[in-house]
Amino acid sequence: VRLDTERGGHLRGGVGDLDTGGADDPLRAEKEARNQLRNFFAPDEALVLGMPAARPRYHQGQGSGLVLSKEGLILTNAHVVQGADTVRVTFTDGRTLEGVVAGADELTDLAVVRITEPLHGTELKVAALGDSSDLDIGDWVIAVGNPFGLDNTVTLGIISNLHRTSAEVGIPDKRLDFIQTDCSINPGNSGGPLVNEFGEVVGINTAIHADGEGIGFAIPINTAKRVAAALGEGKRARHSYIGIQMANTASEAARRFVVESGSGSRADLPSGVLVLGVGAGSPAEQGGLRAGDVVTRVGRRPVTTTSDLQAQVEAADVGQDIKLRVLRGGKATTVLVKVGDFRR
Repeated sequence: VRLDTERGGHLRGGVGDLDTGGADDPLRAEKEARNQLRNFFAPDEALVLGMPAARPRYHQGQGSGLVLSKEGLILTNAHVVQGADTVRVTFTDGRTLEGVVAGADELTDLAVVRITEPLHGTELKVAALGDSSDLDIGDWVIAVGNPFGLDNTVTLGIISNLHRTSAEVGIPDKRLDFIQTDCSINPGNSGGPLVNEFGEVVGINTAIHADGEGIGFAIPINTAKRVAAALGEGKRARHSYIGIQMANTASEAARRFVVESGSGSRADLPSGVLVLGVGAGSPAEQGGLRAGDVVTRVGRRPVTTTSDLQAQVEAADVGQDIKLRVLRGGKATTVLVKVGDFRR
């Protein structure tokens, strides 16, 4: 589906004071060298001006989405509908219905829109959701969306990589493990589905690298399903966390840590995840985890990368106790940590 949004506000001052591109304007993001990524709104945000003294300003944006339920729940990106006063949903058959934002989650950049107009007995075609944990590098995928207002555009590509962290992608304020794809995706694709060869949605197209061709990122559908289930019911999405800074033991960050702490050399570190720091008052601190610990297992599951550890923590329920097998000073020990609920 295509999503058209409108945001209202007031603008005072002369024409020279106009803000011709908000934070979600891809043209502005492209011009700013420090911004590596841009969101997928339409090519411009249009300004509709009223009287000079206190002119109402309306930002119009556009994105994509998919139908989650026959009752009219639509999944999209949070940045597509952020601050929207109105949301219009256009389906592939040309119907346009009004909707409202049922809920949005900033940490994962996901949102759910609820259709508010009567469906009059019309049955919506619900998207088939796949399992993003089944993806492999090299798998064929199709990006579906409405780039630059060109409705129902599909582009073909492959899975270029998996488990790209938010920090790697360049948006460290998010808490995501991205799918990387070389599908051609552009402004207007944001919130649209990434589909596998069986027609199942495996990701939600979210970002592109502004300085490179064929480098796009999608949120795994397994993450989206979990978050959307809460948002669709009007609840806040809960995010499991333990509150540590971490690095792979083979990384440069781990090397710097052992050198600066005088705890030996990186060669002395086993395969696993090095704890660089522990948040004050965090579940990790309360459980007794320390900087310098190397996590090798969560329960019975081995941990070799930060993505492994993050996935295991996120798979646990808030309030659940998890056993971390750690090496501390060359000796193995077990730390019991109660998973917390991350809040901004």
